[in-house]
Amino acid sequence: MHRTPLSRRTFGRLTGAAGAGLLAGGALTGTAHAATWRTTGTAVAALTAFDTQMKTFMQARGIPAGQLAVTYGGRLVLARGYSTDSTLTVQPTSLFRIASLSKPITAAAVLRLAQDGQLALDTPVTSILDLPATADARWPQITVRRLLQHLGGWDRAISGDPNFADRTISRVLGVPLELYPDDVIRYMAGRRLDHTPGTTYAYSNFGYLLAGRVIEEVSGLAYADYVRQKLLAPLGITRMAQGWSIARHTGEVPYRSQYSGVTVLDSSGATVPSPYGTFSMRVHGANGGWIASAVDLVRWARVFDQPSAVLNSASLGQVFAQPETGIGSGGSYYGLGWLVRPVSGGTGRNTWHDGSLPGTYTLMVRNYQGASWAVLFNQRDDASGLSYSDIDAALWTAYRAVTSWPSGDQFPSYF
Repeated sequence: MHRTPLSRRTFGRLTGAAGAGLLAGGALTGTAHAATWRTTGTAVAALTAFDTQMKTFMQARGIPAGQLAVTYGGRLVLARGYSTDSTLTVQPTSLFRIASLSKPITAAAVLRLAQDGQLALDTPVTSILDLPATADARWPQITVRRLLQHLGGWDRAISGDPNFADRTISRVLGVPLELYPDDVIRYMAGRRLDHTPGTTYAYSNFGYLLAGRVIEEVSGLAYADYVRQKLLAPLGITRMAQGWSIARHTGEVPYRSQYSGVTVLDSSGATVPSPYGTFSMRVHGANGGWIASAVDLVRWARVFDQPSAVLNSASLGQVFAQPETGIGSGGSYYGLGWLVRPVSGGTGRNTWHDGSLPGTYTLMVRNYQGASWAVLFNQRDDASGLSYSDIDAALWTAYRAVTSWPSGDQFPSYF
C-alpha cells in the first residue's frame, strides 16, 4: 500500500522537497510535445509550470491518466485532468483510488470521536474491541494514538504486511476468500508483535485497519458512513466513496499495470491484472480504500488549516503533535495521519502523505506558505523504471516558478 514517502526517504532519514520545503532543484527535464494530450479544466497562465511538470512526468513514464488540484490561501486556483489515452477523458472531478491518502481521513475520524467525548486517544485498543485471545501479552500497550502514529508494534519489514497476505490468512484460519477485516485481526492476534508498542516507528497498514474497526465499534456506524456523516458532508464533499476491487464507480478512471497475479477475491487461482483482484479493497477500507478527485482532496485538506466544526483547535493540535518516538532527521515525524516536517516561517510545518497500490500512485502536500496540492495517477509502474516519487520535487519546482497567484476561487465550480 504505502511507498516510502518521496524520493530517497525512509522514516528516520527524511529528505526531499515536500518533507523539507527547502530543497532547490528537482525539475523534470525533457519535452512533453510528443504525446497527444486530452486536458480538461481551466488553464491558468500564471500556473503553466504545473501543467508542464505534469505532462513531462506522465509522458516519461507512459502514464495514461493523471489529475492535479492546487490551492493557495484556501482558494482552488488550479484543477486539471490529463490523459494521453484517446479513449479516456479525465475531468477535474474524475475519481481515482487514493490508496494511503485514506489514512489522514481515518485519523481525523478517530480525532472527531475523541473531540465528541466518545473515546480517549490513549485508551488501549483491547479496551474497545472484542479481540480474540492474543498471542502477545503486550497488546494492552497498543493505544489508539499509537495505531495512528504507526507505533503499534507491527513491522512489515520483519513479518510482512498482513493486509496483503490474504491467501496465507485464508489457509491458516481456514476461512474462504475474499477476506473480511476481522479475519486479518484474528490472524494478527495469534502472532507476536515485532516491537514493544510505543518504542519503534514502523509504517503499518494493519494499524489503520484496526483504527477503522475502532471507529465502527465506538460510533455504532459502518466506517465509511461515519466518515461521510461527520467529516465529508459538512464540507459539501459528496463524490468520495469506498472503492471496489473489480467494478468502478460512475466517473472512476480505469487502472493500468504491466503486472498480473493470482486473485485474492476467491480460491479459483485465476491470474488477473494487478489492479483488479491481487488485493482486496474490502480489507483496505480504512488504510487505503477511498476513491476521490484531487479537488475533493484539497477541499478536504482545508480542514487542517484552521479550527472548524469538523475538527477544533485541540484536535488539530493533536494531529501535528510529536510522537513519543520516531523523530527523524530535521525533526520530521509521523503525526496522526500526516507526515510532518517543522520549518521556519509561515505555518511552521510542511505536512504530506503519499499512497501506492497496483495501478495507483498519489501524493498530497500542504506547505508552510499556505499552498496545497493533490496529484493522482492511474498507474504506478512502467517499463522505464523511473521513480514515481519524483513527482514531489517536480511539483515543488512548479510551485516555486509561480510569480503571481490568481485571486479567484474555482471551488464553487466543483461541488
